[in-house]
Amino acid sequence: MGLDQLVQEIQARAQEELAKERSRIEQERAKIAVDLEQRLAVVREENERLATSEIAREHAQKLASARLQARKLVDEAREREMENALAEVRNLLGQYTRTKEYAQLLKKMYQSATEVLGGPVRVSGRKEDQVVLESVVGKTLQKTPVPISGGLIAETPNGERRLNLSFDELLRLREDKVRSLLTG
Repeated sequence: MGLDQLVQEIQARAQEELAKERSRIEQERAKIAVDLEQRLAVVREENERLATSEIAREHAQKLASARLQARKLVDEAREREMENALAEVRNLLGQYTRTKEYAQLLKKMYQSATEVLGGPVRVSGRKEDQVVLESVVGKTLQKTPVPISGGLIAETPNGERRLNLSFDELLRLREDKVRSLLTG
């Protein structure tokens, strides 16, 4: 074997190894490209899943917030309606104080107060009711009027016990029942 032949053989082997190495590098590049594409697909899917989840969560929050706001507005409207109805009840009670039946009611209230408190009672009432109350209770009427919308306030002579039969107090004590009647 000659030197030329040996050089050619070495070059051929080198070319062969170089071709193998290039082939291996191409295979590695292809593997890396496939792996990269698979990883990108997983990341895209995860991002889509997270985005969908986030959108659904935000949608649920906005929906819940809107429902809460709607409930709040409905409750506020009902409360305004109830306040208007109670104002109308107070107006009707004010009108009732100008009727003849009101004087009879004051007599019944006085009788009830004397039964509940026992014995003589001191009575206070509105300025507008002083004449009627004086005819009903006599000397036990307090000359200083009280700021109530109607009815009377009775107390024992020593002031230990008191019975408030004013329209304001009676309405306040029965406001829940009045509200249920107005809404029902």
